[in-house]
Amino acid sequence: MNPQDADQGAAAAPPRDASRQAVRAAIAAAFDLGVPRDYARRRRLRRVGEPPHLVYVGNDTQNRPQWLAPQAARAWTHMRDVAASLGVELQVVSAFRSVAYQLGILRRKLERGLPMDEILRISAAPGYSEHHSGRALDLTTPGFAALEEEFENSVAFAWLTANAARYGFRLSYPRDNPHGIGYEPWHWCWVRTARPRRRRD
Repeated sequence: MNPQDADQGAAAAPPRDASRQAVRAAIAAAFDLGVPRDYARRRRLRRVGEPPHLVYVGNDTQNRPQWLAPQAARAWTHMRDVAASLGVELQVVSAFRSVAYQLGILRRKLERGLPMDEILRISAAPGYSEHHSGRALDLTTPGFAALEEEFENSVAFAWLTANAARYGFRLSYPRDNPHGIGYEPWHWCWVRTARPRRRRD
């Protein structure tokens, strides 16, 4: 995947139109471009809405501002800081992406000559990406190429595998996932408030 496809930089909160009409229009445009009409059913994906509010969580690896929904932002900041205190550096490649922006990714890939089936193995169709929720992050760490499977060989990935659930994050697309999306060891989504550890007396 080209890291530029994850670009959502903005000097202020990212401009977007999350109205139902705008979202429906973007999804309809994706169908017109060749996304199968039964995409959601076949891929076992639900439509993902955009959050009403976003919180700035710092810049990504290309120095572009990134945004998350408030609860996910708090969980991410806590997880990142704990990892850093243990010598594990987690870097953001991409966070929130609007439905309209996802449509732009689809168009750019089609313009580069990629077939729709291949695109949908790499990227969710507009309206169905976890990035729309403001809860998903694409991560990397120094010394590893962004958005590549090699990330699974990093200390950062090993730390996330062992610890991310404590902060409410899970790996969304493991190998052979039911959604037909390729293995993405870099894609983590906040799914719940982390449960406090039980004290052992």
